[in-house]
Amino acid sequence: MFNARDLLGQVMQAGMTDTTASRLRHAMGPKGLGETGNPLAQLFGQIGGAGGAGGGLAGLAENMLGDASRSVKSGNPLAVGGLGALAGAVLGGGGGPLKGALGGGVLAVLGGLALAALRNQTGAASGPDQLAKEAPLGLREPQGPAEEAEVEQTARLVLRAMINAAKADGQIDGGEMQRIVGKLEEGGADDEARAFVLSEMQRPADLDGLVAEVRSPEVAVGIYGASLLAIEVDTPAERDYLRRLTERLSLDAAAVQRVHAALGVPVSA
Repeated sequence: MFNARDLLGQVMQAGMTDTTASRLRHAMGPKGLGETGNPLAQLFGQIGGAGGAGGGLAGLAENMLGDASRSVKSGNPLAVGGLGALAGAVLGGGGGPLKGALGGGVLAVLGGLALAALRNQTGAASGPDQLAKEAPLGLREPQGPAEEAEVEQTARLVLRAMINAAKADGQIDGGEMQRIVGKLEEGGADDEARAFVLSEMQRPADLDGLVAEVRSPEVAVGIYGASLLAIEVDTPAERDYLRRLTERLSLDAAAVQRVHAALGVPVSA
């Protein structure tokens, strides 16, 4: 069985759109999840603002590599090691050991989006210890085999959501399929992982089947955020897909606006 988190990282390395990396970069900066008032402002402000596109951020990524459950040195108990790897990767330093943590970093960003988007519904956590308890899986470290399995399941669902969103304008063409699968092979994805991605790209779009597997409001926000990372949102079909996804996931307008703001994508785009 392939590791879904690693595959998610490899798919992100292969590139879904030209703007995926810039949206992730925005999410990790002071205008995204590091914005003042966000429950994770200090954490993401440190990562996203630690040197822009220069060496400071890459250095932070290297310092946070090795143990994907490493906490920020300030004492924040959230397991955010993958965020450092993600930061380095989206700023052009990806490769080698970064790939292993990249999928975990993407899940951490999606978990951060969920915590920020739903804060009026769940209440803002008061400090790092409380955040560590309330943060969705992906942003915090799994506790035991059951939660490890849940993270893997979420990673698979995120992959499916991104691929499904990419079909908003129609089926993914054969050339694009081969490009992505070829990049996965170059990145070391095994036969089973590549077959999963190819199968998902070849099958008809299935919004109903995707939504049926969403288990919580936090996962719903993550699925919406992942979909927004996978498309440019520059056609009527893509805008309509996001509208239908919002309705089917039962996301309110405020939550959707926060996700768009964190990723730097206007709601009307």
